[in-house]
Amino acid sequence: MAGNHAIKFCLLIECVRAHLKGEVTMSTQKWFITGASGGLGLALTQKVLAEGHHVVAAVRRVEALQSLKQAWPDRLEVESVDVTRPEQVQAVAARHSDVDVVVNNAGGAVIGAMEELSEADIQHQIALNLLGPIHVTRAFLGAMRARKQGTFIHVTSVGGRAGFPSGSMYHAAKFGLEGFAEAVSQEIAGFGIKTIIIEPGSIKTDFVANIRWAREIDAYKDGVVGKLRQQIKAVGDEYASGDPVKMAGVIYTVSQMQEPPLRTVLGGDAYALLEASYTRSLAELQAQKDLASSVMFAGKQGFTAQ
Repeated sequence: MAGNHAIKFCLLIECVRAHLKGEVTMSTQKWFITGASGGLGLALTQKVLAEGHHVVAAVRRVEALQSLKQAWPDRLEVESVDVTRPEQVQAVAARHSDVDVVVNNAGGAVIGAMEELSEADIQHQIALNLLGPIHVTRAFLGAMRARKQGTFIHVTSVGGRAGFPSGSMYHAAKFGLEGFAEAVSQEIAGFGIKTIIIEPGSIKTDFVANIRWAREIDAYKDGVVGKLRQQIKAVGDEYASGDPVKMAGVIYTVSQMQEPPLRTVLGGDAYALLEASYTRSLAELQAQKDLASSVMFAGKQGFTAQ
């Protein structure tokens, strides 16, 4: 298994190098990108257009992409879509049943202790970061399956594999999206449909400026939640290290691979955090090997990984 991961990593590096040298050529594709009006979504939209493909940009405000539409009138279509509204998602998918690549990128965070979150905050995080991508995937999947080709790209987060205080519902949604994407990837691979999970760390965008803050409770002001809230408000995007343009370039390159890795981590901060988390989790798991086996019926193997 480790050897397979090493081979895929080497192929990824070679594909990136070939793309930079202009050695990778692909036929024209049609992309559907949610959250395309800013940040990573906008950078990816611009990259795909520059590579000669067509893009259907799904945004809340069509006017946000007016200048880009003027620059690419023949290749860019802008659709007003709220991904939390299944009927809107289904309608746009019906209008664009020939899409080759679907990117679930739209998302956002509500920051605050679990106890500080309102019912509306909870519903918003699950609807935007989990149910939205699920609705989009379901809406486009049938047409891809019929054609026996296509690609789903799910932009999760390092927060889809590691949790931080004050982001409980964001993590709940992103962890859920990771599990959803991994499970569905196995269901649809036989139809020639690829699944790519992108796990970015911090990105130099307006993500922090767009954070929604939960109503603060006095009991949390001097604890880890309050300190984190103060830190985020004080530094804003100052410490963000990820370049959205470079990230968009890598996402595009990975999308063109014949057999892309299921997960791609973007950002040195994301890599360091996940490496430490995986190392710690593996050590904890291995320490429980005998305990795990002690509760089994004699002679029974149970469910094992294939």
